[in-house]
Amino acid sequence: MIEVRALSKRYGDILAVDQVSFTVETGEVLGFLGPNGAGKSTTMKMIAGFLAPTSGSARVCGFDVEEQPLEAKRRLGYLPEGAPSYGEMTPLRFLKFIADVRGLSESEGRKRIAAVIEQLHLGAVLHQPIETLSKGFRRRVGLAQAILHDPPVLILDEPTDGLDPNQKHEVRELIRSMAKDKTIIVSTHILEEVHAVCTRAIIIAKGRLLADDAPARLEARSRYHGAVSVSAEDLVAVEAALRTLPEVARVEIDATQRRVTAFPRDGKAIFEPVTRSLRERGIAFAGIELERGRLDEVFRTITTAEGVRT
Repeated sequence: MIEVRALSKRYGDILAVDQVSFTVETGEVLGFLGPNGAGKSTTMKMIAGFLAPTSGSARVCGFDVEEQPLEAKRRLGYLPEGAPSYGEMTPLRFLKFIADVRGLSESEGRKRIAAVIEQLHLGAVLHQPIETLSKGFRRRVGLAQAILHDPPVLILDEPTDGLDPNQKHEVRELIRSMAKDKTIIVSTHILEEVHAVCTRAIIIAKGRLLADDAPARLEARSRYHGAVSVSAEDLVAVEAALRTLPEVARVEIDATQRRVTAFPRDGKAIFEPVTRSLRERGIAFAGIELERGRLDEVFRTITTAEGVRT
C-alpha cells in the first residue's frame, strides 16, 4: 500500500532524508519515530506528495506520487504537522470545502461530514472560527479532513499533539478501529503512542533509517528486557537479598523511584527466584514487575550512537 525506495531530500548542503526505504501493508500501523530534526515530517511530506524528493520514489496504492499525483492523493489522507487549516472558516465550512475539493457528491459529502463530526466529537464547535479553537480542537478538525473521503491510506503527523488524555485515548481508539482495513503511518516523538496504536515501528535519526521492527522486538533490545524491578521502602534489604541469587548478574538501586532492579544472567528467568527470595526473607515490597524492556532506552541508544552523531 505504501512503498518507499531510496527516498532522499537535500537542502543545499543539508541532507535531511538519506536513502530511506520501507513498505507498509494493509492493516499495519507504522510508528515513525525520531528526535526533533530527524527527518520525520520531511519524509511524510514526500510520501504525501507535498514535497518533491531529491532522489528516490514513493508509491501509494501502486501510484507514484510524482508521476501520478492525483491518483495517489485520491487514496491518501494526510494530517500535516500542526494541522494547518483556514482560520477564518468554521469547522463545518472547512469540511464542506474539503468535501468539494475531494470531489464528493453533495449527498456523500453530507454523509461523510456527519460521520467525522460524530467520530471526533466536533459538534460543540462546528460554527466557531477555527482560529478561536483550542489546539486540541484544531487538531481534531485536521484529523477530520484527513479521513473525510475514507481513504485506504492515512499519514498522520503528530495526531495527538495538544490533546488532553481523554482526547488522546479517543483518537488512538479511532486509529485502532480504522487500522482494520487501512494502512496508517503515525509520525510521532511520543513513545507511548507506539505502545498504544502501532504494530511496527521505524526509528530514524539524521535522516537515516536505523531500526524497523515490531515494538516488542525493539523493546527486547533494551538492557532491561527480562529484568525484575521491585518497589519497596527498605531498598538496602531488597538489594542484599537479590545479590545472593545465582541467576542475577547485577543489581541497581534507584533511590528517587524507591526501586531496585535485578538484571538476569544470560538465558536466566529471574521473576520467580526474586519473588521467592523476598517472601522467604520476609521483606515487604509495594510492587514487583517483570520488565519487557524500555523503548525509551532503546530509542536513546539507537539515536545517540556515535555513527548517528557524526
